[in-house]
Amino acid sequence: MKKVFLIFSLVACFLPLSVILRADTVVEEIIARVNNQIVSRSEYLRSREQLKQELQQQDAAQADKVFTVKQKDVLRDLIDQQLLLDKGKDLGITADTELVKRLDEMRKQMNLDSMEDLEKAATSQGISYEDFKQNLRNQIITQQVIGKEVGSHMSITKEEEQKFYEEHKDEMQQPEQIKLSEILVSTQKPNPPADQKAASTTPATSTPATEDPQQLAAAEAKAQDLLAQIRKGASFEEIAKKNSDGPSAPQGGDLGLFKRGMLAKELEDKTFAMKPGEVTDVIRTKQGFVILKVSEHQQAGVPGLKEMEPRIQDAIYMQKLQPSLRAYLTKLREEAFIDVKPGYVDTGASANQTKPVETTTKEANARKLKKKKKFGII
Repeated sequence: MKKVFLIFSLVACFLPLSVILRADTVVEEIIARVNNQIVSRSEYLRSREQLKQELQQQDAAQADKVFTVKQKDVLRDLIDQQLLLDKGKDLGITADTELVKRLDEMRKQMNLDSMEDLEKAATSQGISYEDFKQNLRNQIITQQVIGKEVGSHMSITKEEEQKFYEEHKDEMQQPEQIKLSEILVSTQKPNPPADQKAASTTPATSTPATEDPQQLAAAEAKAQDLLAQIRKGASFEEIAKKNSDGPSAPQGGDLGLFKRGMLAKELEDKTFAMKPGEVTDVIRTKQGFVILKVSEHQQAGVPGLKEMEPRIQDAIYMQKLQPSLRAYLTKLREEAFIDVKPGYVDTGASANQTKPVETTTKEANARKLKKKKKFGII
């Protein structure tokens, strides 16, 4: 339930005021206008609270200090988001295909059987499913606008990658770890509670005190048959998707990475001695009978540049993106109508936007901008 709440709360924190308030609720004050859209005080306060919660989760000891600095940019970020959505509309970005993909990824992450179950999960958190989808669509649109308008104009050289690698080697130290996948043939009763299902994502070795001998025999026979299919060349991932009773089945049995000390001793000794691609015999566990596959085996130390290249590229990309994105958003601001209520500050405003402007439309503002360019004012 905690994961369900987190997933929906992260998306809901950006929902417009009309989504959160009941029909009979008095609408709060407007603190900013961005073209034909508004930013309400409730949106602003909700974003501040979300920022505070995120900082508490990252580093509770420093949360208040960091919040004091970052909260100044909350209104700026809300205005940024609306500017990017407007640009996405101008570019004809709808994000339909990516929306379907993201929703299905959420469904799998939450171990739900259907999109109807995802809709029920959203409703259970007090969020309209249609509003939830629209907000997710908005997030996708802003990401695609940034990628198209900013990210596509940036490049990363091999020299930059090498330099970053040498300067950050200490941060790249990693312990020995393995990536495991599982196929579970359960011996427990159908439809276990959510917390019990979640527990099976970490292999266990203790066995229940009593179980039906016939059930045990049938489960073990099924597991042995699945193992035989794998050793004859069948895909472990496909077998897991079709036959595993574990919550990782939709992901082909993927359990993620395990360091030493995270597994029961006998499982650790067995799996850490295996090579990537190798599969264990059938193992009796608390949940039933398990087959484990070692997908990766990472040795302790600093990985090579080639192995770290995707992460290095992401890090350099983010370093370059921030100033480029800020410059792009400043340009969007100068082409848009933005009016901020006295007492609130848009820290992203350019020197030309330090004073409120008269209420107008985006189209009218564009005509004014064109006229200024014509007469050499800007």
